[in-house]
Amino acid sequence: MIRQALRRNPWSFLGPAATQCLAAALVTAGLCLMASLDGAPLGREQRQALTDSGIADLGLLFLMSSIYLSMLIVGVTMSSAIRHQARDIALVRAVGATPGRVRRAVAAQAALVAVPATIVGVPLGMLCGRAWVSGFVSHGLVPAEVSFRVHGGALPIALAVTMGTSLLGAMIAAIRPSRVRPAVALADSAAPRLRIGVARTTAGLVLVTGGTVLSVLIADLDAGTADQAGLFVMLAMCTGAGLLGPALLRVAAPAARLLGNTGRLAADTLAVHARGLSGALVPLTLAIAFAAVNLTRTATTTHVTGVAAPAADRWLEFSGTGAYTAFAAIAALNTLITTILARRRDLAVTRLAGGTRGRTLAVVVCEALLVTGTALVVATVVAAVTLLPLLHTALGTWRPWMPGSWLAAGLAGTAVLVFAGTVLPAAITLRRPPIEVAG
Repeated sequence: MIRQALRRNPWSFLGPAATQCLAAALVTAGLCLMASLDGAPLGREQRQALTDSGIADLGLLFLMSSIYLSMLIVGVTMSSAIRHQARDIALVRAVGATPGRVRRAVAAQAALVAVPATIVGVPLGMLCGRAWVSGFVSHGLVPAEVSFRVHGGALPIALAVTMGTSLLGAMIAAIRPSRVRPAVALADSAAPRLRIGVARTTAGLVLVTGGTVLSVLIADLDAGTADQAGLFVMLAMCTGAGLLGPALLRVAAPAARLLGNTGRLAADTLAVHARGLSGALVPLTLAIAFAAVNLTRTATTTHVTGVAAPAADRWLEFSGTGAYTAFAAIAALNTLITTILARRRDLAVTRLAGGTRGRTLAVVVCEALLVTGTALVVATVVAAVTLLPLLHTALGTWRPWMPGSWLAAGLAGTAVLVFAGTVLPAAITLRRPPIEVAG
């Protein structure tokens, strides 16, 4: 069962493998930074200066942030991969497989993907960690005596993170298809459910409400405490938005009807496939919001104070932001590609029903525009809820500021990411004769 699932759906595990590899790399880089700082032969005054500057705690903060992001993003991508096997799981159940056997098979799939991805990710993280430590030294953030050191527990710790998050996401996704009657599961896989579960909606509302309440509370705290709590606000809001993603996409779908017949078809298609596409909203929203919060805070600080941050501080801020944003963006891209590839047969049936290649691709373009717009709106709300109290505690202002060129680059980058994950794979799929794909 396990071998057949991996051979039948190799593309669906591309996203989990990539995110697990990147998660292992981020965790390894954080561990190696900690080892490099802790093991450096520094004098007492140098060690004290490193502690006072906050650099000594940076490795731990980076590690914890990487674990939090990995729990969210790797779990989402693994859950998406298992969800695309709903029909296969229903068929296996129909021939007598017990729910326990299905869950064990799903867990084994998660483990088989996580292990090689982690083995590749750990050396990648060491290379990144070496480059990061060199950057710290060259920018004068740490003494020259600090050299790169490998953390002895990098592999087992990274494996524990990727394995744990993969198993969690996979087991959650397997709950319903492994428990419902095979006939019901087959019907669900043939015609996706439009109704959103009460538990999912409730959890999403709780997380969004909790993030908003926490944002209000930290507005009255000191700048340091508020800054540390800001990450939890963002994670709660992004997770909540992801759980509410199908509802958000269905709310946005009617906007496509303004584009004529093609838009109306895109709106109907998006309403049906909102659950699959919503899996990309968590990493996509997280990537946009994380970049927006950090870049806007830096730009607003310079705008309000009139003093630009030192080059070393800007490098430190941008390097960390770039790592996290790239991690989330790649996860979003892989999730979008997986979702489109899972719809290859649907696109082929549309062609067989009379739709031209250009018309079918135009529908996908409309869907991409809707997903892009929804992600931008949701990320803007998440960024505002996260950022405004941080600006208030640090600068005494509620008005963020960002150069117009940065904003334009962010909008363009989001559109390129979504189109690369939807329109490009759809265009490649549509090059094949539809009868081959549908058959």
